[in-house]
Amino acid sequence: VLNTIVAEELQQFADELEKAEDFEGALHELIHRVICEHKRIIFNGDGYDASWVEEAEKRGLLNLRSTPDALAHLLDEKNVELFARHKVYSPVELAARREVLYENYSKTIGIEALTMLDMLSRDILPAVSRACKALTDSVLGREAALPGVECSYEKDMLRKLSSHMSEAYACGAKLSEAVEKSKSITDAAELACFCRDELLPDMTALRSAVDAMEIICDSEFWPYPSYGDILFSIK
Repeated sequence: VLNTIVAEELQQFADELEKAEDFEGALHELIHRVICEHKRIIFNGDGYDASWVEEAEKRGLLNLRSTPDALAHLLDEKNVELFARHKVYSPVELAARREVLYENYSKTIGIEALTMLDMLSRDILPAVSRACKALTDSVLGREAALPGVECSYEKDMLRKLSSHMSEAYACGAKLSEAVEKSKSITDAAELACFCRDELLPDMTALRSAVDAMEIICDSEFWPYPSYGDILFSIK
């Protein structure tokens, strides 16, 4: 895409300059004109900073935040003409390419969603349930051995883990429902938008609930290595 865009611009420049009687003067005028016409796209600050998003909006530049947002413009007339003119894609090939990109996007998110659900049901919830049982046994055992003993830590951790576990279970159920619903969508663009608007937010919510459990769950029970284990442990 970038190579085609550059080729188009260089061709336009070459067509103009090759006809010029005064090359140096024409080149100077061309550079001045192009910069003046397109200065709004030039930004030398931090392109990842939120301030650039606001600045780009002020300049009237598109901010396509997701793959479906971008793919929706792939078949804009100017883009179809560009790729056809340089013999990169014919209109039919470009349409097929967009269809494939939509499918890749949806399938990737679908696989990630199913993986999350599998991890949740087979590993995470059973592990946290065991951690909760251990805390419960600890409270009951201590209170039986020492009536009136303070078990605030165990009870507080048990309360938090139980709450996060219920939240994660609910998020998983919602995500599972959305995954099932996605199977009935046959249009590639519609499915991609559904993945963006439904699956991804549900996945984010589930991730948040699971992260909250990981922080406070005893590492003895947590089924996966932590980032610290991955980065710093040698076994």
